[in-house]
Amino acid sequence: MSTGEPARVRAANRFGWDYRDKAAELGAPCVPVIDIHAHVHGVGACRIYDQARTCFGIERTYTMSRVTDAAAVRDTLGPSVRFIAMPNFGDPDRARAHRDGYLPVIETFRRDFDARMLKIWNSPRLRDILPDGATDLSEIDSPWRVKACELGQSLGMMFMVHVADPDTWFSTKYADASRYGTKRAQYEGLERMLDRFAAPWIAAHMGGWPEDIGFLDGLLTRHPNLHLDTSATKWMVRELSRHPAPEMLAFLWKWDGRILFGSDIVTTDDHLQPVKSMGSPMSDLAQSPEEAFDLYASRYWALRWMFEGSGDAPSPIADPDLMMVDPGRYDANSAPNLRGFALPENLRRTLYRGAAERVVFAWEREHP
Repeated sequence: MSTGEPARVRAANRFGWDYRDKAAELGAPCVPVIDIHAHVHGVGACRIYDQARTCFGIERTYTMSRVTDAAAVRDTLGPSVRFIAMPNFGDPDRARAHRDGYLPVIETFRRDFDARMLKIWNSPRLRDILPDGATDLSEIDSPWRVKACELGQSLGMMFMVHVADPDTWFSTKYADASRYGTKRAQYEGLERMLDRFAAPWIAAHMGGWPEDIGFLDGLLTRHPNLHLDTSATKWMVRELSRHPAPEMLAFLWKWDGRILFGSDIVTTDDHLQPVKSMGSPMSDLAQSPEEAFDLYASRYWALRWMFEGSGDAPSPIADPDLMMVDPGRYDANSAPNLRGFALPENLRRTLYRGAAERVVFAWEREHP
C-alpha cells in the first residue's frame, strides 16, 4: 500500500513516523497476537487494516461488525476473523435495535457467522442516543439485557460488556449524575449479571475503569468469571501510563490469564476518502488510504510499546480528552505521556495470546 511519500503529521501520527519502520523496530511479538476487540467494516478498509495488523504481529481479530457488513468482512479477512454479536447501530430505528431488534441479530451472528460471544453495550450515552432516554436500558441488568443474555446462553455464547466510560467524560459530559448516574453506579447491575450468568464475561476497556486498578482488583476478586481487555487505545495509554510501573506490573501479574489484548480499532471505508457518507461518527479520523493505515497502525504501536518498551515518552496519538478537562493547558493535538512497562516475556505471552486461548478458544471448542 505504500505510496513512497513521507508520512504527514496528523492526529494518529503526531511525529510523521513511518509506522512500518516502527513495527520493524519493535520486532515480531513473542507470540502471534489475538486482538479480542475491534470493529471492522468496509472491504477497502479491511485490506488496509490487514496490512497494519500484519506489521504488528496480529494473527486473529475478534470484531464487532454490523450484521450487514459481516459477510464482506469474513470474505475479505477469511479465517483470521471471528465475530462478536452486537446491536445494529446503523438501524434507523435505534430504540428497536437495542431492544427486541437485537435478538434476531444475535441469532443471525450465531447461525450465519459462528459467533460465540455477544456484546452488551451500556454506555451512559444511550440516554442521549435513544429518543426515549433509554429508561428501560440504562441498567445493565434491565429486562432487555437479560433477554439478550438468556438467548445467548441458550445458543452457547459468552459475553462482552461495555460498562462505563472515561473519568474525563464523567467529569464533563456526564457531570449531571441525576441523568447519567455516578461512575460507581454503572457497576451495580454488572455485578448482578456476573452472578446471574456463569459464562465467561470480558469487560471491555479494562473494565471501564483503568483509572482505578484497585477497584478492578476487587471486581476480579469477587467474580471469577470476569475478564478484562485492553481495548480503547487512547484511553488505555493515557490512564494506564499514570500508574507507577511496579503497581501496574503487580496488578498484571496477579491477574495473569484474566486480561486479554484488545485494540478497539474501528475501520470504515469512509476513512479512505475526504468525502464522507456520514455512516460513522469516527469517519473523520482519516481521509485517505495512507491516513487509514496510520490510524490503525498507531493503535497497535502504542499498545505494544506500552507493554514492551521502557521509559516515558509522549504518545504519537492526539488525545482530545485532555483538552476536554483542561482547555487552558491542552489543545486538540495534545497527547499524554506514554509509559513503557517492559513486561516480562511470560506475562506478554499470556496477555497477547494465552488468555484468549484459555478463555475464548476453550469456550469455542466446548460450544461448537
